[in-house]
Amino acid sequence: MGWIDITMPLHNGIAHWPGDTPFSYTLSAPMEETGSVNIGEITTSTHTGTHADAPFHYHETGATIDALPLETYVGPALIITAIGVQTINQALLETYDLTGVRRLLIKTKTKTDSTVFPTDIPYVTEDGANYLLKKGVSLLGVDVPSVDPLTSKDLVGHHSLGKANIAIIENLMLDHVEAGLYEFIALPLRIVGGDGSPVRAIIKPLESD
Repeated sequence: MGWIDITMPLHNGIAHWPGDTPFSYTLSAPMEETGSVNIGEITTSTHTGTHADAPFHYHETGATIDALPLETYVGPALIITAIGVQTINQALLETYDLTGVRRLLIKTKTKTDSTVFPTDIPYVTEDGANYLLKKGVSLLGVDVPSVDPLTSKDLVGHHSLGKANIAIIENLMLDHVEAGLYEFIALPLRIVGGDGSPVRAIIKPLESD
């Protein structure tokens, strides 16, 4: 099996965080005008669709997206299924074998509508983040827009993962993939000083020994 795309497609109808800049793609200079090429332009929040958060997103002196190590976003990843959970806490994570896992992707739903922003999502707790640190996880990916409740202002999930030096990827599309071990690539753009970045996330199944 080849590479599987787990990126939310960016289109003009994609849901965005309330108050954020919506995604827009415009063919600003069509070939009929330029005589040789089509040229498009985009506007978007850095947190629309599948994206990586930089620590600077939630901490004034945190590292920006261009300063984060690339190797964090490339390598083996484990996808686990936790459909319908309300919290990603230690009690939940202890039910999975995370031995040797550095990148963890959590599937919490069976269907995603990219045009609808959710009203309630599972979130990461402080003890959940600490447990991932204990297990040696360096990246957490979720299939929802945030690792915190949508109305949260203290952002316990973000800050707890940040203290644990665990990178965050949000809004993955995992509806069409099964739990298991995969090769994973989700590189953020090199946005100097950026608080986050869209990623193109792809996976390929790894054969078990």
